Amino acid sequence: MFTGIVSDVGTLAPPAGARLSIACSYDASSLVPGASMACDGCCLTLVNATAGKGGAVFEVDVSNETFSRTTLGNWQVGRRINLERPLSLGDELGGHLVTGHIDGLAKITGQAQDGDSVRFTLESPASLGRYIAAKGAIALDGVSLTVNEVDGKSFGVNIIPYTLAHTTWRDRKAGDLVNLEVDMLARYVERIAAMKANEK
Repeated sequence: MFTGIVSDVGTLAPPAGARLSIACSYDASSLVPGASMACDGCCLTLVNATAGKGGAVFEVDVSNETFSRTTLGNWQVGRRINLERPLSLGDELGGHLVTGHIDGLAKITGQAQDGDSVRFTLESPASLGRYIAAKGAIALDGVSLTVNEVDGKSFGVNIIPYTLAHTTWRDRKAGDLVNLEVDMLARYVERIAAMKANEK
């Protein structure tokens, strides 16, 4: 379980393939094989970690299923990646509860400067639009964000200067695809509503 608060930005290192290598600033001794790591919002399992320049290089295995449903299949060496280690009991929940299970891909359709922030407009898959609500939470490339407005499949988010500086969102532009995880609470509300409707 994660919170969508990015704690490091790593870089995809060679070799790439079914096993990815990611350079980061975490202490290698703290990266335990078998532990989870959210990589651009995807929960992946650490295979091993070695000390690297200024931090560590860790490896994760990626299944064909994950490659097909996320942006990972298009990653190239040198790509910057949002990283988050799993939530521990007692940790501050600064974002919202995030599972690291990607629901689909959202496409950035526009961006505009808004003071020191940047407003992005995105389009979700049609099947996921009903889970996105104005002022609700959403995770995009592993970053917990608040939805500004929703219009059908289209929705907007505002990226503040701190987030631009400490995540990969400063790299994003119109036309890019990002990993999308809807708020799990929306799914539970829909499930409960469906069960209550069936009881009538």
